[in-house]
Amino acid sequence: MPRRTATMLASTLMLIALLCAGVFIPVPYAEMSPGPTVNTLGDHDGEPVLQISGRKTYAASGHLNMTTVRVTSADYRMNLVEAVYGWLAHDNKVVPRETLYPDGKTEEQSTQENAEEFSQSQESAKVAALKELDVPVKSWVIVSTVVKGSPAEGKLHAGDVIKAVDGTTVKEPADVAKLVTRHKPGQDVRFTIVPAKEQAAAEKEKRTPTKTQDITITTTTSDDKGEKRAIVGISAGTDHTFPFTVDIKLADVGGPSAGLMFALGIYDKLTPGNLTGGKFVAGTGTIDDAGKVGPIGGIEMKTVGARAKGAQYFLTPADNCAAAAKDTPEGLTLIKVDTIQDALGALKDLRSGDTAELPKCGK
Repeated sequence: MPRRTATMLASTLMLIALLCAGVFIPVPYAEMSPGPTVNTLGDHDGEPVLQISGRKTYAASGHLNMTTVRVTSADYRMNLVEAVYGWLAHDNKVVPRETLYPDGKTEEQSTQENAEEFSQSQESAKVAALKELDVPVKSWVIVSTVVKGSPAEGKLHAGDVIKAVDGTTVKEPADVAKLVTRHKPGQDVRFTIVPAKEQAAAEKEKRTPTKTQDITITTTTSDDKGEKRAIVGISAGTDHTFPFTVDIKLADVGGPSAGLMFALGIYDKLTPGNLTGGKFVAGTGTIDDAGKVGPIGGIEMKTVGARAKGAQYFLTPADNCAAAAKDTPEGLTLIKVDTIQDALGALKDLRSGDTAELPKCGK
């Protein structure tokens, strides 16, 4: 065999071997890509995304699209070839697997966590929208979850209303942790609660709950990576009673990042006129009960997905502006928002045509 032919054959075989190795060698990465965008003012799978009853609503037209990101599952093991392709592709992003699934989180755990965050974001979106409309909403602090095997297991239950800790009235979920951590591990802490069943009965009968209980729990030592402190093994959250029904019908979506767009959609349906002025507006961002907009992950993927769908403007959390502005899809204007009031103000400018005053990312 001629020397040149042998060299080419050896090179070809080596290349084939490298490609095979690339296909079979797993790498600790995951991939993000643009997901579907859904118009909060429209329908999804044959039914309205936002369904409001018990209150006058107005026909809402235009687009207020929430955006999503697709990610590889926790069980998927990316190979080297896929990772390299993802790094080179403009519309995809390859990130360390632990970024999406920290501490070895399973697919089931991730899905459950995303579902809980999505549910909470819907509640906060309703509260934020109704507060902007001066519609009263009743709120109280509840037990969100009880850790299995913790001191609170069997004593406190999800849905219990926390009225006080050690006799001090609880006004915000953060108050619970502050009051518990005043203790040393091993000391007793006293919860004054309205049991979940009593709270549910009172809501159904439209009365004030009358039955409270004092529950004493012995604290234990935290076992997470933070500073050692006294805990009882619960997480606290907020529950609400609304004066009318607002349902958000959107399956197969998780996480908290649609909060802002849900809040704007609810606001639009409860007010006359067209909030967008006929413009195609998409966006993202968490929202809390006070209307504060928070940052999200995968902003670059969401702007790409929004523009591909036809969006002209993209409501961008202020803390995501720098990342989004690095590679903005052509034809898409990024609008910086820090609160729901910022978003409503920007939409007012769009309706009036005064786009020069828009708070754009990168300005």
